[in-house]
Amino acid sequence: MSDTPAAHNRMSGILSHPLLRMLIPLAIMLIALFVLRNLSREIVPADLMRAVQGYSWQAIGMSVAAMVSSYIALALYDPVILRGMKTPAMPGWVPVLTGVSSMAVSNLLGFSWLTGGAIRYRIYAAFGVDIAAVARLIATSWIAFALGLLTLIGLMFTFRPEGLSQVINLPALPGTIIGLSLLAGVGALFLWTWPSSRELRIGVLSTSLPKATRGLTLMAIALTDLIATALTLYFLMPADLAGNFVYFFIIFIGALGLGFISNAPGGLGVFEATIIAALGGTGRPDLLAALLVYRLIYTLMPFGIAVLGLALAWTLANRRRAGAAALALRRAMRPIVPVLTAVLAMLSGAALLLSGDLPTVSKRMDILQDILPLALIETSHLLSSVAGVMLLIVARGLYRRMRRAWLIAMGLLAAGLVASLLRGIEYEAMIALSLSLLVLWSFRDAFHRVGLGSALRLNVRWIVSLVLLFAGITWIGFFAYRNVAYSQELWWQFAWSADAPRFLRATVLVSVLLAAVSLNSLISRAATRLRPEPIPDVVRKLVAQSTVTDAAMALTGDKRFLISPDGDAAIAYADTGRSLIAKGDPIGNRVSGESLIWDLRDMADRMGRTCAFYAVQTAYLPAYLDLGLHVVKIGEIARVPLAGFSLDGPKRKDWRHAQSRAIRDGYDFAIIPAAEVPEYIDALRTVSDAWLALKGGSEKNFALGRFDPAFLQYFDIAVLRHRETGRIASFANILKASDKSELGIDLMRYDPATTPAAMDGLFAGLLLWARDSGYTWFSLGGAPLAGLESRPHAPVWNRVGGFIYTHGARFYHFEGLRSFKQKFDPEWEPNYLASPGQLQAARVLYEVSLLISGGLRGLRRK
Repeated sequence: MSDTPAAHNRMSGILSHPLLRMLIPLAIMLIALFVLRNLSREIVPADLMRAVQGYSWQAIGMSVAAMVSSYIALALYDPVILRGMKTPAMPGWVPVLTGVSSMAVSNLLGFSWLTGGAIRYRIYAAFGVDIAAVARLIATSWIAFALGLLTLIGLMFTFRPEGLSQVINLPALPGTIIGLSLLAGVGALFLWTWPSSRELRIGVLSTSLPKATRGLTLMAIALTDLIATALTLYFLMPADLAGNFVYFFIIFIGALGLGFISNAPGGLGVFEATIIAALGGTGRPDLLAALLVYRLIYTLMPFGIAVLGLALAWTLANRRRAGAAALALRRAMRPIVPVLTAVLAMLSGAALLLSGDLPTVSKRMDILQDILPLALIETSHLLSSVAGVMLLIVARGLYRRMRRAWLIAMGLLAAGLVASLLRGIEYEAMIALSLSLLVLWSFRDAFHRVGLGSALRLNVRWIVSLVLLFAGITWIGFFAYRNVAYSQELWWQFAWSADAPRFLRATVLVSVLLAAVSLNSLISRAATRLRPEPIPDVVRKLVAQSTVTDAAMALTGDKRFLISPDGDAAIAYADTGRSLIAKGDPIGNRVSGESLIWDLRDMADRMGRTCAFYAVQTAYLPAYLDLGLHVVKIGEIARVPLAGFSLDGPKRKDWRHAQSRAIRDGYDFAIIPAAEVPEYIDALRTVSDAWLALKGGSEKNFALGRFDPAFLQYFDIAVLRHRETGRIASFANILKASDKSELGIDLMRYDPATTPAAMDGLFAGLLLWARDSGYTWFSLGGAPLAGLESRPHAPVWNRVGGFIYTHGARFYHFEGLRSFKQKFDPEWEPNYLASPGQLQAARVLYEVSLLISGGLRGLRRK
């Protein structure tokens, strides 16, 4: 049993290893591309182009109409759900904008790189919506989607429309029973929620279900979305392959699911291979053309329209005389501009690479042949491909709002525009790049961050995404030249019509460049662990001015610091050798604090470390999500409201008795000013040593204070002191918010040889003193890892944290700490961890426990 945390940590390390995280999705996509290559072996590129050009305007129009219907449904999800939630007021168009923009990005990229949920939170957080409300919104939308899908399946099994037996061959009676059971289950759920919303619990998971009327509306939206999405492709399908819609719909849903599981961007390759294999469309250029046009209509077209529309809206909103509506629009758009521009850069880079992989138009090349030398054509082709892959790389810098990344991207787009002209008068790519330049220019003031390190540095997630995208684009090139026999001479063939040799040379050059940047990003890590540093005066000043009591943990002496250039913000962090972990949110100015968050992330990237933020609140959650971090609950904070607080009433009788008992035993409550603490340090040490001996434990670090005169000198100390002998029975150091919004405690210890009321009597007096001094809240601090379940089906990070909490006697008295604070009848608020992912969260929690306990030796002691 004692090896469980280590086993979890080893498994977490294996599963989260950068090489494994790159290889799994890459292998899946390469397998899909290999299968797709075999399925399309007999297709000639010229036949594919003729199939694409052969679509009637009627078929295109019906497909576009279905796509529009799907996006209208997607736009309605958020407004309907938010009506049933208590959220801050916002303009009615904000949920519509959020739904459309988040799904336009998610449908284009898939869920492996960037989720619509993160975009939703970025926008809603700008209007004061907390992360829990956004999580409920996303959960409700997924439940509506699932109910809509179950209803469709139930109807199909019940009424057995033509085509169902081709996919699922069940006898009539069992199929009808299954269908009626599904419909009955959905109906029972709506009956249960008819009076009001309900709380649904499945194991350790729970979510709120909307009232039945709203749930039925959401299910209707989900049905519309599902059917319209499938119809977008169905209207483009060859009639002899698609069959009836029921048959096609089942295959379509299966292909979407496999594409999602594959972790490839947008399910690229996996979705197409599934459709071709399931429909028996091997060697059919018209089927591959349908899939290609579907990608253009359902993914690229909505994203392009959204980006152009938002760029225009952003430009109008930034006018000097912009009104309240324009300011609200700017407020809503600012969080998603980096996402949109990063995707736009990736698309522009992909367009340059793709155009370089395909044969040039001979008539255009004839024009260039008369006015330009062949060497310039060859050079332009290589430079265009280099600009393409560099745009893919610099997209991460745009995502991080780096000013230098914006400048580089603008230069690369301009270079790609010129190269597209010189290498074949590719006006299609030139138009796309010109629009990208225009959009990026319109968003120029959104890129304000400087000094964040290299704009060309990638993390593992971006490397995986770029490698997968490049693999798909390269596959298209090999498909285009599949009829060209390979020979060594191709590499050295330079001619006006030598498209295949140019493709091979460009592919090798781009591969080497991408590999070099990726390897440099992975191996440029620091092996030396950064040690704690002396506490700068500016940090002491910021802590004294802070309105958050937890800021005092920056003074424990076991951390390093990032300080803003103006000295108005700081981050306290520790280096574990694998991670840079900040304790709490930045201290000081909000804007400077957000910049420091990015600075810490950049430092972690340069050192090859994981970047995480432990025990953070809601104020900076949008910034953590902007970094691409995942936010998970890792504990709770106890806060007692002081307005009207008293010891009267039956709930407070134990505190009254404790106060009376302490007085009878000769002990009075007192405050020792910080300036006088050194005079009492020996008496306080006696109490601390007695408490440690009683608990059989050792001093802790990082997230908790320790008995250290250098630490205690910063605080007033609340004590219960004998009025005659001066003996101290108990003490606690006081953490004060500068605006008196909160008063907290950290170190709290007592001597069991004094009075039984040592601790309770101290807190009774301290609560009354805080109330009388004008403080609004009394913070009892956090209960680390509280509320985390360790059941078998819980997430990995949850199980590791839950194990540490449940078996706290081996690490720290986690469970006892929460039980003690519960006696004050506090209001519990969530405490969060922001880290790269769930597997990383499990490892980070383990490393935090090492920091708190002082290493592996500390873990063996209480």
